[in-house]
Amino acid sequence: MVSAEAAARERVTSVLREEADEISDRWVQLQLAQPSLDGEVTEAELGEEADALVGALLSGLDLGLPVDRVVTSHEEMHRTVSEISLRRARRGVSPTATSLAVLSLKEALLEAVQRRTRDGEDLFRSAVMINRLLDSAGALSFETFVEGREEIIRRQSQQLLEVSTPVVRLWRQVLAVPLIGTLDTARTQVVMENLLQAIQEHEALVAIIDITGVPTVDTAVAQHLMHTVNAVRLMGADCVISGIRPPIAQTIAQLGIDLSTILTRATLADALGEAVKLTDAAPDIASLERR
Repeated sequence: MVSAEAAARERVTSVLREEADEISDRWVQLQLAQPSLDGEVTEAELGEEADALVGALLSGLDLGLPVDRVVTSHEEMHRTVSEISLRRARRGVSPTATSLAVLSLKEALLEAVQRRTRDGEDLFRSAVMINRLLDSAGALSFETFVEGREEIIRRQSQQLLEVSTPVVRLWRQVLAVPLIGTLDTARTQVVMENLLQAIQEHEALVAIIDITGVPTVDTAVAQHLMHTVNAVRLMGADCVISGIRPPIAQTIAQLGIDLSTILTRATLADALGEAVKLTDAAPDIASLERR
């Protein structure tokens, strides 16, 4: 049994070494025939991927690693399969299509082996070994694809959070953050980080948090607002919350949420007027320094 497996390994390795270009070209053609790629990957890119994967596969077999560990333990092979999956994840190719593309290398490799031998037993042993090799590659490509897409989604979500929480300079030393939608822990953290950074950059004295676009205010939202206000105060600035509509005011009162320590106004215009008063009342540090 061991000698038969060793012979199959030598046969597949020899085929990869001597017919690498033919196998790569055939694999490209097989992938181009798959409608699932839908033109997302060019033929030139497929050719580069094919050359890299066939070369990595040959390198892994030459090292003498166990067949089941060639994909997972050989750095070049692992990296090549992962890069193919991540590249296609960014192009929007489905994970199933990516795995099938990797697995289609089986057909190209088996055809090359078949050109070398017609013996049924030899072909069977070679097919079993090729399946073990490339099934691992297909599984790795699927796993990497999913992880890559999750990372892309996380990054895009973070970008959307930052875009949805802009810090606007309304007046000299007055900043505003117009909030729209639900205010959760993750978004509050982004609001706080962006606002504190802007306060430092603009040397702001007043920060307005406008919640006109926040549909509801519950205990959790109120806690988030309190944390943000406290952080702003630690930066040496005053904080005004605007956009307290009658339904929200009623809800806050019913929930027993204490916002008495926070300056609130019904509209952003009212909050801006209050902010201007606060900045006008603040001492002019530059003039004090000149004195």
